[in-house]
Amino acid sequence: MKARFADAAKSLFEIPGGPRVDFTAPAGEAALAAADSVSWRVFKNPVALFVGGVTAVILELAEPRVRTGVWEHSSFRTDPLTRLKRTGLAAMVTVYGARSVAEAMIAGVGRQHARVAGTTPDGTAYRADAVELLDWVQATASFGFMGAYHALAQPLSRADRDRFYAEAAPAARLYGALGAPTSEADWEVQLAAMLPRLERSDIVLEFLGLMRAVKVAGPLSRLQHPLIRAAVGLVPAPVRDVLGLGREWLPRPLELPVIRAAARLADRTPIPGAPPWEASVRMGLPGNWLYRR
Repeated sequence: MKARFADAAKSLFEIPGGPRVDFTAPAGEAALAAADSVSWRVFKNPVALFVGGVTAVILELAEPRVRTGVWEHSSFRTDPLTRLKRTGLAAMVTVYGARSVAEAMIAGVGRQHARVAGTTPDGTAYRADAVELLDWVQATASFGFMGAYHALAQPLSRADRDRFYAEAAPAARLYGALGAPTSEADWEVQLAAMLPRLERSDIVLEFLGLMRAVKVAGPLSRLQHPLIRAAVGLVPAPVRDVLGLGREWLPRPLELPVIRAAARLADRTPIPGAPPWEASVRMGLPGNWLYRR
């Protein structure tokens, strides 16, 4: 069972025909986040990454300028799973990649953002490299990934949750998110400030429909719809209210215990060849080092 789970989980990191990043090189070069960081602990868990990634996208799509930029300038409509995998790979490089590799990748993302601009349906101008929007995207990603791990895999203390936000700051600044939250309290302030700007959109429902329709590999496919409902359940209640995501979108009875069991299994299941394993090897540690902690 563990072997099948590991194979299925590894497929979440792999993009057919996409880039292959060697997380073992250069040997000994540190990442933007330290090997003993909360971030390394959280991002090794593919269940939390899938759920947290969907949560983050829902929050992003609630902001009309971000929503328009994402929907009109990315492949979410046509290939949502590959788009999420690319986002996941970028997160893996940001957290586990050697600093020089991560910095080069982030610079490339910045150049792509600089080319994206337009207007929302109501005529509001936006630029993908606007600091306010980059701050929101960074904040939603941190909240989604950490929140999913905390709720489903292993509870994190308030101090560890604050550490997680703070550990993201160096990478966030490289991405151009100069005001991204560095603590849970910062996130709560940012959410409260952004809430009046969020709005309902059929695009959120379209995204969720697309995510329900795509095929996820292996044993995780049997949990696909419950995992999506778990992601909606992590969205703060005031945002769900704005988006019109009612009880029908929330986890059903007995689903959360099953999802938690899967997330905890993932937390104990090393995945040879996956970024957390390779990054540990690069730092002179056993590949399964993160799974012993």
